[in-house]
Amino acid sequence: MIKIIIVDDHPVVRRGLGQIIMAEKDMQVAGEAENAKEALRVIRQTPCNAVILDINLPDISGFDVLKILKNERPALPVLIMSFHEEESYARQVLKAGASGYLMKNSVPEELIKALRKICSGGKYISLSFSERLASEPASSEIPLHEKLSEREFQIMCQIATGKSLKEIGGNLCISEKTVSTYRARLLEKMRMKTNADLVGYALKHKLID
Repeated sequence: MIKIIIVDDHPVVRRGLGQIIMAEKDMQVAGEAENAKEALRVIRQTPCNAVILDINLPDISGFDVLKILKNERPALPVLIMSFHEEESYARQVLKAGASGYLMKNSVPEELIKALRKICSGGKYISLSFSERLASEPASSEIPLHEKLSEREFQIMCQIATGKSLKEIGGNLCISEKTVSTYRARLLEKMRMKTNADLVGYALKHKLID
């Protein structure tokens, strides 16, 4: 039996995902969580074969949960789900250790396909996105945000949503001074000067809603 844990802050989404999973004879929902703290508790206490993880959680981001899980259970497959287009996040989450990326508007059959793929040790991205990757010229320029480290990318996204350096530091459990250092570094890498520049870039590339 393939046991799945669902992490999403919307009850309707959790219920919908659960119904899709439970319709499969060899799959079951082993547990659910609505935030990062609860997710880590449930995953640590509940045997499972894979985790479905929302990238936007109310306490800390799915990126941070993914990082913790990869440190504690590196072999545990994690499927990131989001409303954001794959071009925005897929490369980043795969680089951070996720086993797959799936948009929330995907059809149920694709969710099951993705879960089976990652539970068998594979990686999953949609066929349309893999085709786009394959068709990209070798010389095509990598988007600036993909040159950022995982932490820089997290901080950029939080700055773009209007959070202060103090709020970001609290969310990521680092000092405000450290956040400021990361901000200076990512602005240099992004060839930008202000937070407004970051907001404009994030909106253009659909990194925030």
